[in-house]
Amino acid sequence: MNPRHERPGIPYGTTFSTFVLHEESFDFSWHYHQAYELALITQGRGTRYVGTTVEPLRTGDLLVLGPDLPHTFTSAQDPDHPAEAACAQFPADFLGPDFFALPQFDQIATLLDASVHGIVYSPAPPPVRDILATLMDQPAALQTARLLEALHLLAVAPGGVPITGPGYISAPDPAVRERVDKVCRHLEQVHTRHVELTEVAGLVHMAPTSFSRFFRRAMGRTLTEYLNQLRVETACRLLTNTNAPVIEIAASSGYVNLSNFNRRFRELKGMSPRDYRQAQLRP
Repeated sequence: MNPRHERPGIPYGTTFSTFVLHEESFDFSWHYHQAYELALITQGRGTRYVGTTVEPLRTGDLLVLGPDLPHTFTSAQDPDHPAEAACAQFPADFLGPDFFALPQFDQIATLLDASVHGIVYSPAPPPVRDILATLMDQPAALQTARLLEALHLLAVAPGGVPITGPGYISAPDPAVRERVDKVCRHLEQVHTRHVELTEVAGLVHMAPTSFSRFFRRAMGRTLTEYLNQLRVETACRLLTNTNAPVIEIAASSGYVNLSNFNRRFRELKGMSPRDYRQAQLRP
């Protein structure tokens, strides 16, 4: 139930890894690793889970993810448009100890420091998009130079938005993160049905009142607020990818009351479900 701890492989002849994920769809695979990661979504739409947040994932998004930041992506299957992401993963010392402490890399160091919260560029700056989309086709030496160029361009580019707040990431106690990760994985699996506080608290052997305080402190929101976030993102996928009536989508997303669904959807998306569906149909 915990996020999988990955150890990114590094090819012979270099000190970092670059690769392209090409799948029928992105499946929920909650994981983290000690490397920094740049992930460019070259194809696919769905949901991204990063730290404490659940937000839409779109083609053209670029994520900058710091070490030990749990994350995963999900998307609907589309045979005509498989999911694809161009990624680069690199340890902090891939160019030697204290390389980014050199004064000429101050801006990149600031970017990497901020990445512990995750950063999203939506869409990615075009020059960075072009670098990452072709990075794995380059010789190792040029890959290194191009990755540095991409980091510099991101460090000076406007538009980068922090993904998650400090509560989850800064928690020094592994037991805190283990509990939160266990709960988040469970909620991702069951949020479309009725969920009792006692059920979730029982996962981590806590009394409901204590768990409520713990969850809000760690996640920066209540359990109900987080469930609404999950359910509304599920509704967004259904509104975009199916022709089902709104009342059916509400039920499929975990809402038994249509008025409550409409209210929560508008709170989080700033528009009604019907308006959201229409907006997705526009070119």
